[in-house]
Amino acid sequence: MKLIESQTYQNLARSYAGECQARTRYEFMEYGARNQGYKQLAELIDKVVYNEFNHARMFYMKLQDASNSPIENIDVCAGYPFKQKWDLEENLKIAAEDELKEIELYKEFAETAKEEGFPEIEQLFLNVAQVENCHAMRFKELHKQFKNNTMYKKNKAVKWKCADCGYEATLKSAWETCPLCQAKQGSVMLIFDEE
Repeated sequence: MKLIESQTYQNLARSYAGECQARTRYEFMEYGARNQGYKQLAELIDKVVYNEFNHARMFYMKLQDASNSPIENIDVCAGYPFKQKWDLEENLKIAAEDELKEIELYKEFAETAKEEGFPEIEQLFLNVAQVENCHAMRFKELHKQFKNNTMYKKNKAVKWKCADCGYEATLKSAWETCPLCQAKQGSVMLIFDEE
């Protein structure tokens, strides 16, 4: 079976569209975080944005490899989420949920690719699913810290670092203004594991 005649081809197109949309949704979230003064949170979200860009790029390349001539159009019929609003806490929760749904979808797409005889594309879907799992866990943790107001407060003293100037101090709570460069608390690097 030729890739261009397969369900896997359609799944690549759906995946490309989905990754492009996820990237844009996360750019909205990054914009909101930055505007609310959460500079380091925005930087973490921006890393996910770049990951989604590269996922889309990989799917796009596979689509291009399927044809020797330019692809005029691929009709993509699929549902995509439009749940995010301008609420950062809720968006972090929704992002984690959406990433978990993508994992299941990519596992299904991998199975289809396997059945249709495209092992390289099967592995691509499985690899992207693994990264989406990391994204889901990251968004889940960020949501928990944001909701519980523990993003800049910990149960024990930890090393906080200003991403702007490199100033470090071991405290239970991050400073509101960096003692060295006067950057706001949103510039403090976030901590995920207190252990």
